[in-house]
Amino acid sequence: MRRASLVLGAVLVPLGWAFAAAPLGMVGHMAGHMIAVAVAAPFLAYGIAGSRFDPAERWPAVVTPLVMSLVELVVVWLWHLPALRLRVDMQPLALLIEQASFLGAGLLLWSAVLGTQTGGATDRRVSGVAAMLLTSMHMTLLGALIGLAPRPLYAMMAMHPSAHGLDPLEDQQLGGVVMLMIGAASYFLGGLAMLGGVLKTRSATA
Repeated sequence: MRRASLVLGAVLVPLGWAFAAAPLGMVGHMAGHMIAVAVAAPFLAYGIAGSRFDPAERWPAVVTPLVMSLVELVVVWLWHLPALRLRVDMQPLALLIEQASFLGAGLLLWSAVLGTQTGGATDRRVSGVAAMLLTSMHMTLLGALIGLAPRPLYAMMAMHPSAHGLDPLEDQQLGGVVMLMIGAASYFLGGLAMLGGVLKTRSATA
């Protein structure tokens, strides 16, 4: 099961990069971001959980759910600032760094949430529930801000029509929806699943 998860995550990584690099406007960029941070990352984290490649196993005092949720928040919001977005649109190397940071932040957070043998998986999953819901909330907020903005926020996106026939504002609005449907939903459902697991474990030991 873990090997299959690892393989699936590895397959999703280049898919996310392809979406982000393709001329698909804001929708394509956002899909690439969300595939990295909210889809590929949890599969990879589950696949390496408990192994020597697990960052939560190697650095349990640092890779904790709430700390990593703050790291992920900074990474996601930082790369969606219009100034950095413009640099990514103009420089392929910046796109490479952006996608790698999304994947890294997501992997660290999901690894921290899944727990570690040395740090107490159950205790970490309790704080992991809070970390997942916090992440879902900030992604919901950012997606709403992008989707409800009254004008295009990103210069390069506004200069070129999207490949799917939308004008720049419509493309941006749909990009916000993609963040809500993939990013926010992934972390919200992950938080609910973990909460159910914690409650089940506690009821079994009561």
